[in-house]
Parts: sequence; structure tokens; C-alpha cells
Amino acid sequence: MTAADPSGLPRDHPLAGEHGPANMREAINERVASHVVVTGARADLADATRTIIDELMRSTADDAEFVQAAGLVVQAAELLREQAHGRTYQGVAEASLSDGAQKFIDFSPFIGVLNPLAPPLSVRFEDDKTVIGTCTYGAAYEGPPGCLHGGFIAAGFDEILGFAQAYSGRPGMTGNLNISYRSPTPLFREVTFVGRLDRVDGRKIFASATLSDGDRLCAQAEGLFISMKPAVFDRLMQTRGNLAGGPSDAPPTAAPTPD
Repeated sequence: MTAADPSGLPRDHPLAGEHGPANMREAINERVASHVVVTGARADLADATRTIIDELMRSTADDAEFVQAAGLVVQAAELLREQAHGRTYQGVAEASLSDGAQKFIDFSPFIGVLNPLAPPLSVRFEDDKTVIGTCTYGAAYEGPPGCLHGGFIAAGFDEILGFAQAYSGRPGMTGNLNISYRSPTPLFREVTFVGRLDRVDGRKIFASATLSDGDRLCAQAEGLFISMKPAVFDRLMQTRGNLAGGPSDAPPTAAPTPD
């Protein structure tokens, strides 16, 4: 069992300790500044999976090559399916809610190099309390021809705004996200998100962000976040714990409300 901190919460609980958001920023900036590259078999497999996804979108290989590739991938999937499952809470992706450990960075669906769903987005925190995210999106993220799908733009904003609102010291979960799409966002070229904390009103946290291709504005967003009570995350952690080991025949648990 994970040891508790002085607040009575487990040390890997997202609201444990007094400096969770600051530790999160320090962990990410340390990763960026030191140019640390995640290595090992898991990283190799995640990178290879991204390549497979990209090749599925662009390849014009013959069916024979796809048959051979499918056999190899199915074999790998079966091998992993037979192994043990379940990660600790520290590995989840709500980066702005995590306390200290760098493990969450690697599994995020947006910035995680160990998560093949992630483009991945590279994030850093500036001294002026802005959050900068850069990314080069590939063919798997295409919407209009040659352009990033608007849904992935929204997802990128949610991630960047989630980091920005953590500057409040009372990070929460997304309550509302408004996006204005100004011009097409290109694929295969680095684009930049810039997020900032705007204000805090009780449990309401307001943040805004832009997405640009060089000097050209592609989209802008405003987000409302609601700071969470520890009891809400206790319920989330319990639900996740029941599911972490794999599929279950148990009925789904109702989603916790931000009360």
C-alpha cells in the first residue's frame, strides 16, 4: 500500500502535499532542460507503434506485406496480453494534478513518449508563467487535407490549459472549453501552443491559450476549470483501481461529479 503524507492522502494522490503543481512543473522542466531521452524496450515498442500507425495511414505496400506485418503485430499483442497488468496511480495522465514523480509524464496521451497515442507534445514552463507546447502532427491526425483535425486541436488546448491552470496552486478538472478556429493548422510542421492562467474565482479557475503556425494564428481557446475536493479523487482512484488489472464483468461505476 502506498504510504500516506501528512495530509492523510497517499503520497501519489494528486492532491497530496502542498506543492504538487510546483513539483510537476519542476519535473517537466528538468526533463526538458536535461534533454533526457526515455529509453528501453517499452520506449522502443511505443516508438515502433507510432511508426506502424503512421505507415498504416500512408503506406501503399502490397497486401502480402500487410499480411506479414499483421502477423507480427498480432503476435506481439498476444504476448503482452498474457502478462500481468495494472499500473500505480502515479502513471496516469492528468499531469497538472500529479504530485512530483516524473512517471506520469511518460504515459500521458498527449506528452507521453511511452504512450503511442501521444504525438507527442513537448511542453515547457516559462518564467513569465506561460506554458509552451510544440508539436509536429503526422498523418494519423489529419482532418481537412494536409491539416490537423479540429478535435485534436481541442485536445491539445485541453492539455495546455490544464498545465496553465495548475499555476493557481489549486488545479482542477475541465468544466468548459471554448475554441475559436482562425485558420488551418498544418500537418508535418511544428506548431506552437501558448497557455496562461488568467484568474481564479473561488473554485473556478480561468485560463486561455493560442495555437500558431509561426506568426499565423490558427486557433485560440478559453478554459474553465473547477478545483476538485480530495473526496472526488478518492472515488476516481477507487474506480481506476478496480479497472487497472484489465477488463471486468462488473457493472461500470458512475462518473464522479466535481462536488
